[in-house]
Amino acid sequence: MPYENPVNTSHQRIKKRILGPQVPFEGDNGLYTQSWFPICMSSEIETGAVKGYPFLGGKVIVFRGGDGIARVTTAYCAHLGSDLSLGCVKDNGVQCPYHFWEFDGGTGACIKTGVGDVPPRNAGIYSFPVCEKHGLIWAFNGDEPLFDIPDWPMPESDLVVDTQPFPVHMPIDPWIICAQTPDIQHVILLHKFELIGPNPASDVEWTDYTMFYDLHGIAQGREMNIRAGLVGSSIFFQTGTLDGRWFGFLTAMGLPAPSTTSLFSVFAAEKASGDEDDVRAFIEDARNHEIAIASEDADIAASIKFKVGALTKADATLGKFFEKMRKFPRANPAADFLS
Repeated sequence: MPYENPVNTSHQRIKKRILGPQVPFEGDNGLYTQSWFPICMSSEIETGAVKGYPFLGGKVIVFRGGDGIARVTTAYCAHLGSDLSLGCVKDNGVQCPYHFWEFDGGTGACIKTGVGDVPPRNAGIYSFPVCEKHGLIWAFNGDEPLFDIPDWPMPESDLVVDTQPFPVHMPIDPWIICAQTPDIQHVILLHKFELIGPNPASDVEWTDYTMFYDLHGIAQGREMNIRAGLVGSSIFFQTGTLDGRWFGFLTAMGLPAPSTTSLFSVFAAEKASGDEDDVRAFIEDARNHEIAIASEDADIAASIKFKVGALTKADATLGKFFEKMRKFPRANPAADFLS
């Protein structure tokens, strides 16, 4: 939690940096936060396709079987470590390109060898829990998901949804990017958000895996009345109005490797508010507005050497977020398979 340091009235040279309790970085002691992480766009994986992607400091494959369901498994064959992204989809599993071992997409178990030998007992690859949502294929770092990816507050059939990848990775962990949301000081000071309603720090909703608050004010000359918050260690989720018109905004943060974040943006707007060209124009307008706000601290986020330092009482929400992150479940059940 935040703490205040005695005021330095002696004007003596400061020789020691004050630090608070630190939050583990992703990959510390081989562990990663147990959260949903986007791996790729849904549109990248057609039925019968298999592609490789970096994840958790190693490599996974994403493939779509004959049943149309996307699956995410580790990329290296249990036989000799061949890269399965060079293989092919067989039914709802994947076949190694080297000796034709086949692996079940759901369990990861080896179900067949190329020469017909009985598969060795327990030979397999790791299969992650998967969710396909908001135009993305997500994997959960854990044997069982601890929470759900958030839904829009109205049926998706009533919305136009646009999902796009961000072309550049950020050289920090996703949870450090998430920390900007509970850092209400920076929202008001750096982003010059002129509050119309109360300071959101006065009423923050916390659960084991989420935090949300209401924010009403003016940002870059536009009125925003929104509910914004975090889900897990890798999802920013926001709904509300921009100049009176409803939109939804989700930032999905992938974790290719420690200190590396891949980013995807998802925007939604109501079909009923106009024809599709009008709705898509509004989505582009909302995206440009959010990007303009985010760009104000992009260079700071890209260059920060993050440590929890000296906090004050104005950092109460941020301090609680750090406390939550220190206790956040961490695991790496795929560690033996990823590289």
